[in-house]
Amino acid sequence: MNINAEGVKVPRIRADCTAEDLRKWEKNAKAKKCLVCGLGPDEYNRIQSCTTAKKIWDTLQVAHEGTPKVKRSRATLLYSHFENFTIKEEEIIQEMCTRFTTLTNELMSLGRIIPEEDRVEKILTRVLPVTWESKITAI
Repeated sequence: MNINAEGVKVPRIRADCTAEDLRKWEKNAKAKKCLVCGLGPDEYNRIQSCTTAKKIWDTLQVAHEGTPKVKRSRATLLYSHFENFTIKEEEIIQEMCTRFTTLTNELMSLGRIIPEEDRVEKILTRVLPVTWESKITAI
């Protein structure tokens, strides 16, 4: 942007740009194209007014992940679900494992990594029903 005689910011014309400015403009255009090409109509409507790739990225990040405060709250909620995780009545082991893996993957995507030892201990000692006690002992 240039500032005109009245002190108002106006877009630069191509003739006023340096080689560095043109290189930055080209990189921004490529990044915008990569981001926009992967979006559906709803997301495109959300970012169509963004002028830079950085603004597009930030808008999409807030829309899908939330603000850092929301992410922390979500991670705390999911961790409490992890702590209170139990097998549901009439739920088979495969369904329980899928639910548990989904929960731990969501925690991982929010930056809360649970070590494998803790996950295994959780399943073997606190989640599986008493009927599995002999199998747990064997493991």
